[in-house]
Amino acid sequence: MTQDTFPSKLLENAVTEFAKLPGIGKKTALRLVLHLLKQDKEDVHRFSNSITRLRDEIRHCKVCRNISDTEVCNICSNESRDHGTICVVENIRDVMSIENTQQYHGVFHVLGGIISPMDGIGPADLEIDSLIKRVGEGDVKEIILALSTTMEGDSTNFYIFKKLKESGVKVSMLARGVSIGDELEYIDEVTLGRSIINRQLFEQSLGQ
Repeated sequence: MTQDTFPSKLLENAVTEFAKLPGIGKKTALRLVLHLLKQDKEDVHRFSNSITRLRDEIRHCKVCRNISDTEVCNICSNESRDHGTICVVENIRDVMSIENTQQYHGVFHVLGGIISPMDGIGPADLEIDSLIKRVGEGDVKEIILALSTTMEGDSTNFYIFKKLKESGVKVSMLARGVSIGDELEYIDEVTLGRSIINRQLFEQSLGQ
């Protein structure tokens, strides 16, 4: 699609912005923009306002670094959760995946990624130090490592395990019902739920 095929600069600008979204090409972007043009102005304003407010007002929980509307997220502020068990995940999508299993009742810690030297991501770029500090300050009994079963995920697991080894806290990981190379968001809820329930000590995995 060349620039001069657009009858309107406003249309072109909107299509260009939509096409920046992951998985959205120019044709799909055009279809979405034309769809919005058919909607009531109130609906489009509501749509655009929700995106603007998302970017301007979203917070990260000061405890677990999960996305939140408030300073402390709903999970961390829930007194009925087991605050002695922390599930360490890569991102918000993993929190949602585990919550959907309804098999986990502890709290979370969102790293914001995994160690990946190829991508220039080291331990200092992640929320690992805040996890170590959290363990040192609280009554934490168990850390569940629930990162993707990739080389990078396993490397991050091992790094965290070494940092926590002298803390006396139990460190476990998901049972290998989760296949090697899987990312949590693509695993079905039943399999993920069973992997949480049947988790094993991290040290046991080192001997496999």
